[in-house]
Amino acid sequence: MKQPKLVPLGLTVSMLLTVPFAVYSEDGIHDLKIGDPAPDFALPGIDGKKHRLADYKDDKVLMIFFTSNHCPTSHGADARLKKFLASTRPRGLTFVAINPNHPDGLGIDELGYSKYNDGFEDMKKYAAERGFDFPYLYDGDKQTTAKAYGCLATPHVFIFDAERKLRYKGRFDDSPYESEATVKSPDARNAVEALFAGRQVPVPITKPHGCSTKWNSKKTGITQRMEKWDKTPVDLEPIDATGVAVLRKGGTKNVRLFNVWATWCAPCVAEFPELVATARRFDMRNFEFISISLDQMKDLPKAKDFLEKRGAGLSDRLKKSVKVEGRKSNSYIFAGGTTEDLMKALDPEWPGGIPHTLLIDTKGNVLWRHNGQVNGDELRAKVLEHLGTYYTP
Repeated sequence: MKQPKLVPLGLTVSMLLTVPFAVYSEDGIHDLKIGDPAPDFALPGIDGKKHRLADYKDDKVLMIFFTSNHCPTSHGADARLKKFLASTRPRGLTFVAINPNHPDGLGIDELGYSKYNDGFEDMKKYAAERGFDFPYLYDGDKQTTAKAYGCLATPHVFIFDAERKLRYKGRFDDSPYESEATVKSPDARNAVEALFAGRQVPVPITKPHGCSTKWNSKKTGITQRMEKWDKTPVDLEPIDATGVAVLRKGGTKNVRLFNVWATWCAPCVAEFPELVATARRFDMRNFEFISISLDQMKDLPKAKDFLEKRGAGLSDRLKKSVKVEGRKSNSYIFAGGTTEDLMKALDPEWPGGIPHTLLIDTKGNVLWRHNGQVNGDELRAKVLEHLGTYYTP
């Protein structure tokens, strides 16, 4: 996925994940100036302790690093951050990471680059997975620290001198990607090295890039958008084995998740919310969910009603995608053949019985198959394993 372009104000919340510069603000956010003292805070850490600014008064330099569990730009910087800390903490840098986000400030489609949301418990899981060996604090409940510092995005860096006066604010570096070779301007490192040497920071202000701060005040808008998505009509189209084979071979830019189900199948009904949640989570990525019902044609209205009540309608992005292919829907009811015909066209290794789920890449290669009721977390982990957790050039 290429780094997205800067987009104008007025976008929906669903697009915020891909905005490279924070364009949304919040009432009461402070514009911390160079030379201002570090705002105080008292925040819970994943270590179970309460952390305050006074706990970090001794070293030459203090870096406050706003980051999050969900953001691909933060993910991309993790390895470079570890290398940076290994060379600077022994020389007098104190480093504190703060998650400014409230999980209710994110739509489900903004979580397509992570297994985790931005809640406190998921911070513990994310930090363990990434090997964080520094304080990771949570500001999501009240977000007063994020406002006091003027956190616009994750990551957003604030660097203070020995007197805890602000000497740099902005990006960690100029790359949203994982590879260190993509970094042309290591801005935070330059600032820290200047302070170690007793010099002025050469470029004291840069623009942060990444994922905009997820203010809790956005909850109402997100809820309304989800409710609208829930009410999206479903076009349930008949499809035969030939049509399935065409979809199965891939050839588009999207990874495809196929699921064969029926309204009379209890495990199918039980797992369907997880399939819809997966489709929504990866909606801003190259991913699509295609369902194939084995209900009889006379029961098409019943199957359509089932799909609509479970929010299986296409997003605006996928409406455009299927239209380009000359299709109307990603929801089908199998007609014009036997179940064995469907099995041969979709997955010859399908052992029989439903539900049956198949994940294929853009060339039609099988990434994962599962017969029986899926575990949603396992399914999303398989998708993320292929799509990745950060932007790629």
